[in-house]
Amino acid sequence: METLERIQPNRQVMVFILMVFLSQALAEPIRYSVMEETESGFFVAHLTKDLGLGIGELAARSARVVSDDDKQRLQLDRQTGDLLLREKLDREELCGPIEPCVLHFQVFLETPVQFFEGELSIQDVNDHSPVFPTGEMLLKILENSQPGTRFPLKLAQDLDVGSNGLQKYTISPNSHFHVLTRNHSEGKKYPDLVQDKPLDREEQPEFSLTLTALDGGSPPKSGTITVRILIMDVNDNAPEFVHTPYEVKVLENNPLDSPVISVSARDVDAGNFGSVSYGLFQASDEIKQTFSINEVTGEIRLTKKLDFEQIKSYHVEIEAIDGGGLSGKGTVFIDVVDVNDNAPELTISSLTSSVPENAPETVVSIFRIRDRDSGDNGKMICSIPDNLPFLLKPTFKNFYTLVTERPLDRESQAEYNITITVTDLGTPRLKTQHNITVTVSDVNDNAPAFSQSAYTLRVRENNSPALHIGSVSATDRDSGANAQVTYSLLPPHDPRLPLASLVSINADNGQLFALRSLDFEALRAFEFRVGAADRGSPALSSQALVRVLVVDDNDNSPFVLYPPQNGSAPCSELVPRAAEAGYLVTKVVAVDGDSGQNAWLSYQLLRATEPGLFGVWAHNGEVRTARPLSERDAVQHRLVVLVKDNGEPPLSASVTLHVLLVDGFSQPYLPLPDAAAAEARADPLTVYLVVALASVSSLFLLSVLVFVAVRLCRRSRAASGGGCSVAEGPFAGHLVDVSGAGTLSHSYQYDVCLTGVPRTGEFKFLQAVFPSLLIEDTEREIQENPNCRNSFVFS
Repeated sequence: METLERIQPNRQVMVFILMVFLSQALAEPIRYSVMEETESGFFVAHLTKDLGLGIGELAARSARVVSDDDKQRLQLDRQTGDLLLREKLDREELCGPIEPCVLHFQVFLETPVQFFEGELSIQDVNDHSPVFPTGEMLLKILENSQPGTRFPLKLAQDLDVGSNGLQKYTISPNSHFHVLTRNHSEGKKYPDLVQDKPLDREEQPEFSLTLTALDGGSPPKSGTITVRILIMDVNDNAPEFVHTPYEVKVLENNPLDSPVISVSARDVDAGNFGSVSYGLFQASDEIKQTFSINEVTGEIRLTKKLDFEQIKSYHVEIEAIDGGGLSGKGTVFIDVVDVNDNAPELTISSLTSSVPENAPETVVSIFRIRDRDSGDNGKMICSIPDNLPFLLKPTFKNFYTLVTERPLDRESQAEYNITITVTDLGTPRLKTQHNITVTVSDVNDNAPAFSQSAYTLRVRENNSPALHIGSVSATDRDSGANAQVTYSLLPPHDPRLPLASLVSINADNGQLFALRSLDFEALRAFEFRVGAADRGSPALSSQALVRVLVVDDNDNSPFVLYPPQNGSAPCSELVPRAAEAGYLVTKVVAVDGDSGQNAWLSYQLLRATEPGLFGVWAHNGEVRTARPLSERDAVQHRLVVLVKDNGEPPLSASVTLHVLLVDGFSQPYLPLPDAAAAEARADPLTVYLVVALASVSSLFLLSVLVFVAVRLCRRSRAASGGGCSVAEGPFAGHLVDVSGAGTLSHSYQYDVCLTGVPRTGEFKFLQAVFPSLLIEDTEREIQENPNCRNSFVFS
């Protein structure tokens, strides 16, 4: 009896609180306004002042803001009482063409429960330009069309509304047409092309005009489309639809490609002018995506799933065009019929997972139910099992509060599983169940676990710094902060590995980055360990091994080892003229710093003084004769050998070989013709030397002839006692007197030798000798000076 007396006053207090709450909930909603595209964090209002609450009351009563569409676009600072934007708002995304655009939200407080209705009006800004569906349209007009005739054009769409929306159309200046902006009952503005003067196809068969759509923003934005007008021969009957408008009802759960309706038009013309094709006219993107029409049969089919909750009806404009370009217009009204295809939805707004025992009536959860269907399909019943010490109380509109019916005893039952069932009244009935568990709090008893114990990553060398090379992933079976994982690099086992300068890891998502460019030739692979730790108390952690393999890139050109490329005098390869085909002249030796196929080298003969005489083996670089040598082959040959690797793209190097054909390996070494030519161009003394050698050779031949003549003359005089006269002198009897010829009076031997240093152009004159010793001295000089190239005797 005493217990009943205590309960009675409590019930009276609850009734009083409920009446106060309902009186505030039914009050006029608070209204605010904000411009779209306003940045997140923007101050909307000071709720503490607007709701008439005391300082700190919002925080003390766990105030929350809930939107009708379950998306939290607003946030409440309980300490300051400020209502802020959580994200940037896009009016076109939220409301589309609907004006005004209002975001409904509720503010509810606990202990005691209290609701306030709010509205946020989102004002449009001119952030969209008018857009035509295509960049060009074709319009066919009969040449007997009369002035004043109107021709519908494709309309533009502007996602903005009001004065920022589409306002008018203009067309490029011309003498035959102007554009008229026509207002539709749905608020859309359609452009009509109006003919100003008669047309003559023979005079001008085609027009190309620019149609411009302008909005009313400041400054105004515009969109354009090119209108191509073809002047057609006479076709005096346009197609006409048999029935217009057409009306049809379609269930929202109709499958894709199912027929909606078939339309039909007739044209009394004959031949091609009487054939009719069908199409959608001035259709929006939504209609084009949802319906298609067969050009031949006129059958309209479904190409996108219908949703009564999104769009309840469609207004489809259709046209029939005959072979002459004339068209007739029709309308199809498609009503979407609602079916019970949406189960009720339950959204938890507030939940207390642990309730202390012996506590009086306690709010466990505040939730909202909703059904997107309409009529009986959208009516709902909410219930919980009868055998639980909990009650469901309707609070505000579709909000319910789950409270304890009496104080709970933990020793009797430590955990409760509550199933909330929401059932609609449609046919068939759909229901949604939500389980709430009142239990103990979670403890951190699970360490993060990597998806793999070891990871192998591959990165190509010469990578850019900060390149993402891979990721590691670890999950934690706990919840809340106990499941938040932080990644880190662990100290390497090898202290010589500069891990801190090689890689870094994103502590939040485990992404690994290469901090600097890697070189395969310097570091081919390395490994390290990563750790994952949760944020529990105490924190738990685990480790995983990461191995990074550097993939070789073709970044090293072949390097020729032989013949050496050190800038010194070129080295000649001697080849005997008796060499047969396949004779090994030399071998080009090259290496490549890369590996794999990037280091596979191939050789080829790029240029040769005499093509076809030498060849290079592609795989080993051996230079061999391609045929037997002959006396007609030049003495000196210059070969350019190309060494190329097998990388992508391939890199190459070239080397120049000088080959000298000799009769035998005992023949003196001759200078290379290229080097001699270069020396002649570089030093004028060489030119003078050549001229001198030619002159001396001529004098030498003349001296030999004179010497032979003198010998013959002496023999003849000794035999006959007369003949040629011989001048007397210091060397009488040995030298010929040729002073009368204007040449030298004595015979001299000149040994012309090129010194061992190339490009000096020096030569040596030897002292005059007796003619009888000329040959002997010459041979001895050649033996003593092996650098000599040729010997000449001058007189």
